[in-house]
Amino acid sequence: MLLHGAVLLLLCVFAQLIHCAEDFYKVLGIDRQASDKQIKSAYRQLSKKYHPDKNPGDDTAQSKFVEVSEAYEALIDPESRKIYDQYGHEGLKQHSQGGRSQHHDPFDLFSRFFGGGGHYQRGTPRGHNIEIKVGISLRDFYNGRETEFQWDKQQICEECDGTGSSDGVVETCHHCKGHGVRIIKHQLAPGMFQQVQTQCDACGGRGKTIKHKCPICRGERVIRKPTTVSLKIDRGAARDSRLVYENEADASPDWIAGDLIVTLTEKEPDMETENPDHVDGTFFRRKGNDLFWREVLSLREAWMGDWTRNITHLDGHVVRLGRKRGEVVQPGHVDTVENEGMPIWSEEGDSVYHKFQFGKLYVEYIVVLPDQMASGMEKDFWSMWQKWRKEIGVDLHKDSGRPDPPEPSSSPEGKDEL
Repeated sequence: MLLHGAVLLLLCVFAQLIHCAEDFYKVLGIDRQASDKQIKSAYRQLSKKYHPDKNPGDDTAQSKFVEVSEAYEALIDPESRKIYDQYGHEGLKQHSQGGRSQHHDPFDLFSRFFGGGGHYQRGTPRGHNIEIKVGISLRDFYNGRETEFQWDKQQICEECDGTGSSDGVVETCHHCKGHGVRIIKHQLAPGMFQQVQTQCDACGGRGKTIKHKCPICRGERVIRKPTTVSLKIDRGAARDSRLVYENEADASPDWIAGDLIVTLTEKEPDMETENPDHVDGTFFRRKGNDLFWREVLSLREAWMGDWTRNITHLDGHVVRLGRKRGEVVQPGHVDTVENEGMPIWSEEGDSVYHKFQFGKLYVEYIVVLPDQMASGMEKDFWSMWQKWRKEIGVDLHKDSGRPDPPEPSSSPEGKDEL
């Protein structure tokens, strides 16, 4: 009896392990409410990670690659996903045995998903890399951000699986015998001929003909449509830094998709959409890991001191500037504020074991002089300046070492010489 119980326990544990191994949501690392977009994103990352060509000799990676492919196929199709959610793997298996095969070659699936990049064989042409510039605000460079952007990507037609045929029938071109080129003879003279190789005009050089063209791609096998790409901006990322998305460029059944290269550029701040509250953080300028700021002072503040300023930084914290009464600020003077510049980028990123270091903040002071004064104020100031000049004033012309200007002379007619 004890032995029988132990056997039952082992069977239960074994069944539970099988169930866990076949939980497609866990395989892809997503929850049961995941959208199609999240399913595709998970497959894109995991299939690249475990592809056998990138893990030679690793049987575990190959097994994982197959699991990821099976999970993607089961969950990306609405009907099979509904069956899996209700009846689990066994129900999906019975459904596939009823006429619809759910499991295809995982390498073929990978190839179709990335546009021909299934095995990276030698001799297989590779598509061009695509470079895109994405404008990012300085605020996002400072804080880091996860966002998205769209671009018009060429994709393999899902309606016909890249065949270009509505019924899946693709025939060999009868004119070029599948070679894509034809040899044409031109008679130059009696008994003299010239052979010219030219692209087959019947099949457009493909070597294949389609009788019933796909209504979506019209036989072109590919379509171009807006594609959303997830973008992760690391905190402190450099301006014009590049992110590489492997095999995410234009796809085609004829080539391995190239890489999508995204360059992060700093865009001009938009006061309306990005700064509706008109906080100070819009007006920073960046150079490397340092930030620059211009602060405007009145003549009274620059001359007499006794002022404070609060600068709202790019992450919302406040940097306080100021001078005590009697402390003068010269026009163009620059203050250096330590550890208030940009976060210094690190591969460890936002890890709990990493503490960000920061560059410097340079504050340049601009002094604004009044453009008009009341008559009484003008007299008071003039009197005060004259008294100050007599006591401790500085003759800037004399101290400069420049020669005195010549005395003006007059011609007999009373006019200055030219």
